[in-house]
Amino acid sequence: MSWLPEDVSTFGGEIDRLFYIIYYITGAAFILVTVLMVLFLVLYRHREGRRATYTHGNTALEITWTVIPAIVFVSLSFMSVSTWGKIKAHAPPADVQVQVTAKQFNWEIVYPGPDGKFGTEDDLQVDNDLHVPVNKVVHVILKARDVIHSFFLPNLRLKQDAVPGRDILVWFEAVKPGKYELPCAELCGFGHSGMRGWLYVHSPEEYAKWVQETWPQK
Repeated sequence: MSWLPEDVSTFGGEIDRLFYIIYYITGAAFILVTVLMVLFLVLYRHREGRRATYTHGNTALEITWTVIPAIVFVSLSFMSVSTWGKIKAHAPPADVQVQVTAKQFNWEIVYPGPDGKFGTEDDLQVDNDLHVPVNKVVHVILKARDVIHSFFLPNLRLKQDAVPGRDILVWFEAVKPGKYELPCAELCGFGHSGMRGWLYVHSPEEYAKWVQETWPQK
């Protein structure tokens, strides 16, 4: 049973798989180290009349506990390459494009108008509420106006810093309609805790209705 937020992303399953592999490996290592530490504390505790013994160490053992973690780390790196490339380097064509500007302390969200260009008169700007259709690829162009913020969609397994002076492209495809939290995951000032928005994933009909009701009518 997963204790992570519900996954509603097309690539969330791959992220979760890597997370749990790392989780169980580090958990097993923690238990092993803890048990050995307690065991050694008991076996080699101070005893009256028993002299301490100097040992130089065991070269073979030292090589073993260095090589095994190295193999694990390299294996995890190779396992994550395809997932990293899919999410970060090879964004699929967009069905919806939005521009999200992070600032102290809210998300400024801009949709391009019918001309498909940002920065023109037919743009639609809203604060903190990101509306998208279900089962559609959404491209988000991330900006930051003041300090570093972090665009975080826990249910989409998406987290990306927004850096002043840079436009950063991220994407997601939600597979289940609903309302999902959009917090800032980077300490960005005294109002950081209140910097929270919402992602609304609509059915095609609901999204079309939202566009009709919200978009500026010419």
